[in-house]
Formats: sequence, C-alpha cells, structure tokens
Amino acid sequence: MFKKNFVKLCNRNHESPTVVCRKLGLSSAAFSEWTETSVPRRATLERIADYFEVTVEALLEDRGERRILRVPIYGKVAAGIPMEAIEEIEDFEELDTRTMPKGEYMALRIAGDSMEPRIRKGDVVIVRVQDDAENGDVAIVMIGNEDAVCKKIKKTKDGMMLISTNPVYEPMFFSNEEIQKLPLRILGRVVELRAKF
Repeated sequence: MFKKNFVKLCNRNHESPTVVCRKLGLSSAAFSEWTETSVPRRATLERIADYFEVTVEALLEDRGERRILRVPIYGKVAAGIPMEAIEEIEDFEELDTRTMPKGEYMALRIAGDSMEPRIRKGDVVIVRVQDDAENGDVAIVMIGNEDAVCKKIKKTKDGMMLISTNPVYEPMFFSNEEIQKLPLRILGRVVELRAKF
C-alpha cells in the first residue's frame, strides 16, 4: 500500500516520485527498489509524511475505502475586481481526506477572470484554511471586512502584492500600513482546482 499511496501523493503535488525522492535526500534508486509490499524505515516514512503534510498512518493504510469529507462551497469569491464575499453555502465538494494535507478546508467559487487561463470564472477552488502563505502561493485574501479575492501572493519588506495571472489586470500592492489598517488577511491557500469544464 505504501508505494501506491506515495505515487498518489506525488501526483497530487504534480511531482514525479524520483523528484520527490531527490528532494528528500533519498537515493535515485529508492523509488524503484520499493515494492508493493515493502515499507521504508520509520525515519524515512516520517520525512515523507512531513513533506506531504500527512500522517505516517496515511502513508501505510489501505486506501481501497475512501474517507470522504464534504466541504461547503461558498460563492462567490472574486478573481478580478474585489467583490463582497458571500457567506451562503451553494453546494458541497467531496475530498478524500487520505490524500489531503492535515487541516481545515473550504471550497470557493470563482467569480472573475483575473486568474485565467488556469482558474476560470465558475471554477471551484479547494482552500486549506490558514492565515499565512508563501511567495508564489495562490491564496484567498480578505481585503477589509467584506472583499475576498483569489490571487498569487508576493511579499516584500514594504508590504504585499496580490498578482493576477491574467495580464489584463495590474498587480495590487498594499503597504505594511495598509495591511494593518484595512486589514488585509490571508484566509487560506488554494490547494486544488475543480474546473467547471
């Protein structure tokens, strides 16, 4: 079960198993040496679990039976001009908890076009709820108390830039003072796209 689970987690991260092994400092032959029934040493399992943000148990368990988590879809969050974040639940998305990093999740429907071509109007994004994000992450950011947008994050010593992938939209820059005053808050990191088409 371990090898299948490892491959599934690599696919979730859009990385090849050999690349992940290299990042973890494992030999290039490590992946090919694992069989369907073999299990790496405990220390290696812990490193792999930390990398994927899952438990060691999740790496080892039989996934024949999925564990489903239903998360509400909130609509709509803007990917373009900031708009009111509506708190009504539209529907639910199902997540397999065995393949998701530990944490709390929500789903949001995209309303604008600023994150095209990858994220389009009407698409649903799965968001891991967290109050921070790394440079380059796509995150849901609350501007003031009512407006939420889906943007790529770029932090600088002077503030934060919210970047669209659609070149029609200019980056939105907020100084450290504006971040505190508005306030500007990261609500979560986009971990999966569920495209409308």
